[in-house]
Amino acid sequence: MFHNSSRGLFAFLLMLLEWTKPGLSNPLRPICDLRVLKHFIEEARDAEAAMLACKEGRGLAEPVTVPQTKVDFNVWERKTALEQAQEVQSGLWLLNQAIGSLRTSVTNTALHSHIDNSLRNIFSIGQVLRSLNIQEYTPPAGGVAGGEETWRVSSASELLQVHVNFLRGKVHLLLSNAPICHQGSS
Repeated sequence: MFHNSSRGLFAFLLMLLEWTKPGLSNPLRPICDLRVLKHFIEEARDAEAAMLACKEGRGLAEPVTVPQTKVDFNVWERKTALEQAQEVQSGLWLLNQAIGSLRTSVTNTALHSHIDNSLRNIFSIGQVLRSLNIQEYTPPAGGVAGGEETWRVSSASELLQVHVNFLRGKVHLLLSNAPICHQGSS
């Protein structure tokens, strides 16, 4: 299974390198294909399933802060594209921090590979967002900005469920409605 996800990641990175053309001053081409996100969601589900099947590493050394995953569509639609992007970017930053801390509490190598893959995928999603002209998130000193909705989880399975739901929810909404992906399609 890890071998297949490595091939998928390698193929994705090749596509990303082709689109970004490192060393050239061309701007990134937007990555609007939601199949890329679907791939990340499937791999996040695999990590969650692997954690649920494993007896080790279910608890976290200490609770971690994660983004709120529920979406009030009326509130979401009233937000500007910039506000939506900042919410997603800060959520990805929180997930990166939380999943990174999970890695230190797990000794199972199969779980390590899923956790490492999740961290790489969060980085890749950041690159996808960058291709859509969405600025990278810079956390304020001391963590997330005060207006961000967060909560705390104390188990690895909860954390990985939040990861899946965040990708399926807010990240999907942001990518599917990115203005750059709808230019010229009216």
